[in-house]
Amino acid sequence: QVQLVESGGGLVQAGDSLRLSCAASGGTFSRYGMGWFRQAPGKEREFVAAISWSGGTPYYADSVKGRFTISRDNAKNTVNLEMNSLKPVDTAVYYCTAALWGTAQAMSRMASQKYWGQGTQVTVSS
Repeated sequence: QVQLVESGGGLVQAGDSLRLSCAASGGTFSRYGMGWFRQAPGKEREFVAAISWSGGTPYYADSVKGRFTISRDNAKNTVNLEMNSLKPVDTAVYYCTAALWGTAQAMSRMASQKYWGQGTQVTVSS
């Protein structure tokens, strides 16, 4: 059983940056594809970014491409999401996800996720 704990959320202004982190435990981290999803009030949960278990080229939602960067640190069992040029539409609860042997593009599908964190709130004011 893999446990995922997100941190780093908060209240920022439009144009600011924020870095989310997700600490994983309970499994061999290097075997897991990792992803980030988000859910805004009144909206469905949506894919944000993912990185394969082997690293390599990440995969991003069009809405965040060029602004967000996902990275993993296998030595620390963490995955990070660097968010730049934040917009009010980025306001949501952000969830970390994991799937054994997950690849970046496959991790973009909700059904591919095996484990979810509890989420961290990101609020971007205009």
